[in-house]
Amino acid sequence: MIAHRGAGGVERENTLQAFVASGNRTYYGQECDVHVTSDGKLLVYHDDNTGRLCNADFIMEQTPFEKLRALKIKETDSEEFSDTLKMPAFEEYLTVASRYEKVAVVELKNRMSAEKIAEAIETCKKYYSLDKIIFISFFFENLVDVRRLLPNQAVQFLIGEWQDDLPARLSEHGFGLDIGYWSLTEERVEALHAKGVLVNCWTCNEKKDAERLVRWGVDFITTDILE
Repeated sequence: MIAHRGAGGVERENTLQAFVASGNRTYYGQECDVHVTSDGKLLVYHDDNTGRLCNADFIMEQTPFEKLRALKIKETDSEEFSDTLKMPAFEEYLTVASRYEKVAVVELKNRMSAEKIAEAIETCKKYYSLDKIIFISFFFENLVDVRRLLPNQAVQFLIGEWQDDLPARLSEHGFGLDIGYWSLTEERVEALHAKGVLVNCWTCNEKKDAERLVRWGVDFITTDILE
């Protein structure tokens, strides 16, 4: 079980509080989302814009690190803004994952330069261990760049809807899959496993759906609330 954006069903998503909450639970791993700020820093937040959760609306990639860090984030289950919740720096997230020995599932949010991917890798080496990291991305090229630097690194291609060429395409590159759980069937899981492709799925929050996925033999389930 992978805690989506930390324990996002318990604490405010993608905050240190959420990552500590998932660290204190039985999750195998905890997922985060990483952006590159306008001044080249790695910062953890989900959306491309800050307006959904913050007290001002900026574009992540067009705003400097310190301006984003100064934003206030809404309290859990509240419209009130917190004086303590902040966007974590990537190394802060990794420090929490390391402390609780959770697999760090790192989503590279947008298309990143090869240099920034290399920087993210070096940050992982410095603050944790690459054998405890899974890189995921909706951008196939990000994962190709990861593998160019780390031929054996665990990576998973993120996608919402099923495509019939996924088993062969992912097998060719040695990638895993992280797909919207509603797109899976037992036959599709079998087809992926037949090609040696590990299967993760997002974001499953209903016990009955998770039990069905387990019966089908998926390898990971990403969730906001289930343990």
